[in-house]
Amino acid sequence: MEVGGTQTEPPAVARQRVRRALRKARQATPMSQGDVANKLGWSLSKMQRIEGGEVGVSLTDLRALLDVYGVTDAMEIERLTEDARVSRRQRWLTSAEHRESLTPALRQLIQFEAEATVIRAYQPTMFPGLLQTPAVAEIVLNWGRKRMSDEKRRVRYDVRMQRHRHIVENDHGPEYLVILDESVIKRHVGGAEVMAEQLETMVEYAQRPRIRIRVVPFEKGAMLGLVVPFQLLSLGEDETVVYEESYGVDRISHEPGDARRSRAFFEALWAESLTEEATQRRLADEAAALRGENIIP
Repeated sequence: MEVGGTQTEPPAVARQRVRRALRKARQATPMSQGDVANKLGWSLSKMQRIEGGEVGVSLTDLRALLDVYGVTDAMEIERLTEDARVSRRQRWLTSAEHRESLTPALRQLIQFEAEATVIRAYQPTMFPGLLQTPAVAEIVLNWGRKRMSDEKRRVRYDVRMQRHRHIVENDHGPEYLVILDESVIKRHVGGAEVMAEQLETMVEYAQRPRIRIRVVPFEKGAMLGLVVPFQLLSLGEDETVVYEESYGVDRISHEPGDARRSRAFFEALWAESLTEEATQRRLADEAAALRGENIIP
């Protein structure tokens, strides 16, 4: 995937491989994170950040860890060394405007999307950014005009459209599973015409082989508003990262526990949702109501 001017291996993905390998190597020993930190004279928080994928490990620290864990396989060391180099390439998004306008978590999300095989998204409040029409995307981003400059909103709009092309329009993109609360299709964004177009576009997307959309009807949706929107990105080798977002705050989690909880919630909700066929009918009916009742001039 190319965002901002270059196409290389995403640093976040390489960092994930290093994180996974280092955790596996430590778990093959009797040492805890605290034991390793004490042996190397590090703080426990440094170990937690490395194994949590929050930072890219330096080559010096990588060698120290591999030595402590007794890893001697030359090919494994060479592979991890290269991954560590890639993981610390902070300028993978070469455009300065992207570095200045996107949150660190969003920059990581873009990199993980480039490698994901399956993306599962839950959205209780609005249409996912990847599925928003240009008109709805502009309206949604304009809601943030008090905390974002015109330039930041422009950059985020451009990036959203690029991500849309990679995930939605790309015939070889990842499988994309989406759960919407019914309130999403009832809440009118931008007026009747804009909303009708968005609903009709959702029906079109839902008919594509890689995209599956389900709506949770109101009668099934008690307490859903307490769960923030999230995405689960499957990267292969049973590896999943979680992206969560709420107003003004977003984060990436590499913790297996977070992934398991989010996946369990998603699967339970998927089973309670309308089928894909029933969802398409519900979306089409909502659009027809907007157009057929002469709401649109």
